[in-house]
Amino acid sequence: QESCNQDLRCLDGFCPSFVTIENGHDVRRDRPRRQFNVEHLPLPELPGLSRPWNMVFTGVGGTGVTTVAAILGMAAHVDELASSTLDMTGLAQKGGPVLSHVRVARAPGELTAARVAPASADAIIACDLVVAAGTEALVLMDRTRTLVAASMDVRPTSEFIVNRSKRFEADILAGKVKRQSAGFATCHAEALAEEHFQDAIYSNMIMLGYSWQMGLVPVSLRAIYRAIKLNGVSVADNQRAFDIGRLAFAEPQSLADAQPPRVEPTALDLDAFIARRVGFLTEYQDGAYAERYRALLDAVRARESALGLGEGLSRAVATYAHKLMAYKDEYEVARLYTSGTFEKAVRGTFGGKFKMHFHLAPPLLSKKDAKGHLKKTTFGPWMFAAFKVLKKLKGLRGTGFDIVGWTEERKMERRIRDEYIARIEAMLGDLSAANHSLAIEIASLPDQIRGFGHVKEASVHKSEARLADLQAHWPVGVPARKTLIGVQ
Repeated sequence: QESCNQDLRCLDGFCPSFVTIENGHDVRRDRPRRQFNVEHLPLPELPGLSRPWNMVFTGVGGTGVTTVAAILGMAAHVDELASSTLDMTGLAQKGGPVLSHVRVARAPGELTAARVAPASADAIIACDLVVAAGTEALVLMDRTRTLVAASMDVRPTSEFIVNRSKRFEADILAGKVKRQSAGFATCHAEALAEEHFQDAIYSNMIMLGYSWQMGLVPVSLRAIYRAIKLNGVSVADNQRAFDIGRLAFAEPQSLADAQPPRVEPTALDLDAFIARRVGFLTEYQDGAYAERYRALLDAVRARESALGLGEGLSRAVATYAHKLMAYKDEYEVARLYTSGTFEKAVRGTFGGKFKMHFHLAPPLLSKKDAKGHLKKTTFGPWMFAAFKVLKKLKGLRGTGFDIVGWTEERKMERRIRDEYIARIEAMLGDLSAANHSLAIEIASLPDQIRGFGHVKEASVHKSEARLADLQAHWPVGVPARKTLIGVQ
């Protein structure tokens, strides 16, 4: 919510996960703010400004990084120092990378350029590591000069839109930045912002406090407080966020109760991995349906183990057979909405006499646009009651009485599920060390199948084209379309 551009373009996406809340407010932000005492903290030794001091803030558009840079520029003015700021915003309003160049000097004549030159950054305040690890930021660093303060809470940039398989791993990104710097320190700024303000927008101000306490910012404490006040927006909270950043560097143990919100989940061993999905498929349909999944995995694991090939294929099949078997139809959307988890989360976030509106495109009810694509419709709060009824009808799934299963999309989902299971079973007889990697790649193809409606249909066509290429290298023809009898 805190980084939403308020243009509601997300509702244009063809996905049944969007709910709008009318007349609600975030009750989390009504909680009393925790108070901090920072008077005892030591004052850092600030840069002496024998030459211009070059700082670069890296962040994601729409999260306030340019505002923090502007506050720093004002703080320099309060200290009667010369400063310049230059925001390289790019797609700033759509989650694009942002680099704010801030230069501070004793006199205006020392600042001949607003942009920090390559290999001349004295300090990088990495409010976002994804941007800091990018080429545009790395080229500004020097291994003998640049000091870095970085937030380890990674936020995907707009690159994720065009590359939906892109992974943003904080440790890898941090390693790239650290190798290019003379000094490197980190904190979980977004975790702290969400813990103490229920709003990640304060993470950038926390990073300013963190980097100031490190001695990376050549302006006085008084000037920063004054600049925050002059900005006139959430003055008390922004000053408090700055103080939290100082504590995060000087006394991190005092903030130990705030845990990082994006820690890597503990990897499950294969038995636990399969057991969890068996449980999910039981909830999705029933025990018999889940046992079909388990039987397939038993066969794959037995064959792979007998050949001494490890468990790469087993894990791939465990992941993607489950994905195809648990396709999200109307019954599943209704079950997920009414399981209790969703409603608990909404009521734990929003207060007041609010109304929920659901944005859906049921294939049996929706109209089509000029391109033949289904159009989403907004349904009122009564849809929640309809979901409660619909979830009880999941036993009809795959039977002759499954009215929602008559649509072309549902037929396609059952087809690709059945073909996948039959394909895996057929491959086992010819599996060997020579084609094991190819088998894993074929088994992992459903990773490309994403979305709903026409989006999903396009991804299925792309996946099947890739499957044809891979099957051409298999020693024996693997059936592409063979319906497995008995699967609902």
